[in-house]
Amino acid sequence: MPGSTHLKGRRHEHTARRDRIVIGGSAGSLDTLRAIARHFPSEFSGSIFVVAHIGQSRSTLPELLQKAGNLTASHPREEERIRRGHIYVAPPDRHLLIEDGKVCLSRGPREHFIRPAIDPLFRSAATASGPRTIGVVLSGGGSDGSAGLDAIRRSGGVTVVEDPSEAAFPDMPLSAASICKPDFLVRAAEIPALLVRLSEEVAEGSSARKEAPVAMETEKLDRPIAFSCPECGGALKPSPHTQLKEYSCHIGHRFGAAELLEAQAEGVEKGVNVAIRMLNEQAEFARQMIEGARDAPLDNGLVYWQRLQAQAEEQIEALRRFLDQRPVVRA
Repeated sequence: MPGSTHLKGRRHEHTARRDRIVIGGSAGSLDTLRAIARHFPSEFSGSIFVVAHIGQSRSTLPELLQKAGNLTASHPREEERIRRGHIYVAPPDRHLLIEDGKVCLSRGPREHFIRPAIDPLFRSAATASGPRTIGVVLSGGGSDGSAGLDAIRRSGGVTVVEDPSEAAFPDMPLSAASICKPDFLVRAAEIPALLVRLSEEVAEGSSARKEAPVAMETEKLDRPIAFSCPECGGALKPSPHTQLKEYSCHIGHRFGAAELLEAQAEGVEKGVNVAIRMLNEQAEFARQMIEGARDAPLDNGLVYWQRLQAQAEEQIEALRRFLDQRPVVRA
């Protein structure tokens, strides 16, 4: 669809501007991200936050965005204070979150099979900034960003989606447009100028919407719906019509309460031992890479491998202490 479609009017209720721009993109979004960086002037008083689906791969996106325009860009440090005129890019294998005027990093659960994911950033921006937020979904596969963009809409923020009919990978913008009903559905070429204009407008009052989303708590676990069967991994349910507390799965495995507790404790120990084994292999791999880096004529990541080895050894020690401190399960 050529041009932009403004789907609803807005009333200006206070003097705060839309100074938080959160952008999610995946395959096919790099050119648009660079164009956005190029359009913003150096005196831009807001901040831009970007999540691209890079997984654990090394990312040069901050350098590319900084070279493209006048704004500085970087992977943020943990709990870094938000700076004006800066682009924050989610680092590999970390969710990027906004909280109380600072940038937070989380290794919380993967969402949509990916970390960093777009939805965590969008949800946190909706909670932290509400009407000051501009949410943008660009080209990409899957549905990441759709629910988060809807959270921004419900908190009073402005929502922008790349026109799926012209996106290199239309799935992500198509999903966002169908779920969120965005304020603007525009071609990629029109997005940079639109964002500059929106960032200069006054935001709505926080009272404009009453369905603000709950803040994302990546470190808090939900209560499990059911216990897992130690034999097959299926869901357990209490066995009816018996005075003895028993649990059974739909295949027919059955356990008493003490047996289930013992199996859970054994599962924890096995899981921790697997983690220790993998970390020990990671530390050894780092040692071998360190030896190779020392003999290399150029910088071959010596500092990185040294840090990785130290972190793996620290985590091994922490897991061993955890096992030593676990209570003895009594039947």
